[in-house]
Amino acid sequence: MNKFKYYFILLITTVSLFSCSKDDAPAEITPPRDYAVQYATDLTDIEEYLKTYYITVVNHAGFQDDQDVTFTKIVTGGTQPSIYSYLNRATYPKLLSRNVKLHDITYKLYYLVLRAGTGISPTNTDEILTSYKGDYLSRQKVAEVETLTATFFEESKSPQQFFNLTTTITGWGETFPEFKSGTYSSNNDGTISYKDFGAGVLFIPSGLGYYNSGKVSIPEYAPLVFSIKLYEISRVDSDGDGIKNFQEDLDGDGYMSVFATGVANPDDTDKDGIPNFLDVDDDADGLSTKLEITGANGVLIPFESIPACNGNTTDPARIKRHLVKCN
Repeated sequence: MNKFKYYFILLITTVSLFSCSKDDAPAEITPPRDYAVQYATDLTDIEEYLKTYYITVVNHAGFQDDQDVTFTKIVTGGTQPSIYSYLNRATYPKLLSRNVKLHDITYKLYYLVLRAGTGISPTNTDEILTSYKGDYLSRQKVAEVETLTATFFEESKSPQQFFNLTTTITGWGETFPEFKSGTYSSNNDGTISYKDFGAGVLFIPSGLGYYNSGKVSIPEYAPLVFSIKLYEISRVDSDGDGIKNFQEDLDGDGYMSVFATGVANPDDTDKDGIPNFLDVDDDADGLSTKLEITGANGVLIPFESIPACNGNTTDPARIKRHLVKCN
C-alpha cells in the first residue's frame, strides 16, 4: 500500500511539473516595428485620407454642435474640395503642418484649423479642457479591394476634467498650442455655453499616438484623427518654483521639452540639460528660483507684481529677470 502510494504521488508530481512548464512557457514577443518604416506607411495613409475626403462643418455659435465636423469620402467624379485642398490656405479652414523630431526621425504632423480661437494658447505643458471625437485609420479588404477607412473609437462632448498635455499622447501636446481658447457663460439650467473657441482636426501618425501599444478600441500602429474644440486652459507650474511653465518658455514658441544630451535647449538658462519649467534652480547659483522671487518677509511675490516685469528697477540678487517671460 505504501509503495503504491509513493508511485502515485511521484506520477502526480511529474505530470504537474510538465503541465506547469508548458503553461508558464514565455510567450513569443514580437519586437516593435521600425519607427521610420511605420511612419512612412502612416504618412501615406494620412495623406490619402486628406486627398479623398471632404468636410462639412456646423456653424452654430453658442450651441454644443458648433464646429462639429463630418468627414465624407469623395465619390468618383465628385467635385467637393478635399481636406488637402486647404493646405496653407490664407483663410479658414486651413490645413497646416509642423515638424516634430522624435524617434530619430522627423514627423510631419498635419492639423486642420477650422477656427483659431480668441483667447490664449496653451503650452505643451499646460492643462486643457477640450471636447473631442476620435477615429483611427486602417485598410480593409472588401471583395479583394483594399480601402482606407476611418473607424470611430471615442467621443467626449461635455468635458468635465482638464487634461495635462504632458500625460496625453504626444500628438496632442504637439498641436494644441496652435489653437486658442474661447469664452464661456453659464446658463440658467446649470450648463455652460462656449463660444469663439479654437476648433480643428488633428491627423496623428501612430508614432505620436499609441504606436504598438494600442488601446482596447484602437488597434496597434493606427494613425489617429481627432476633431477637437479647445474651451479653456489651466496654467501649470511643473516644478513648483512659483513661476508658471509658460513664463519659462524663453523662446515663446509654446513648446518645451527635455532634449537629448548635447543638444542646445532654448528653454534651459543654465544649460544643465533640464529645461527651466522642470528646474527648481534655473541659473545654477545654488538658490532655488522660488526663493529668488520671495520678498524679505518670506512671502512669495505674485509673478505679475514682480518689479522686473513691470519696468521698475529691482535687486538682481533677489529676482533673476532673465529667467522668465514678462508677458
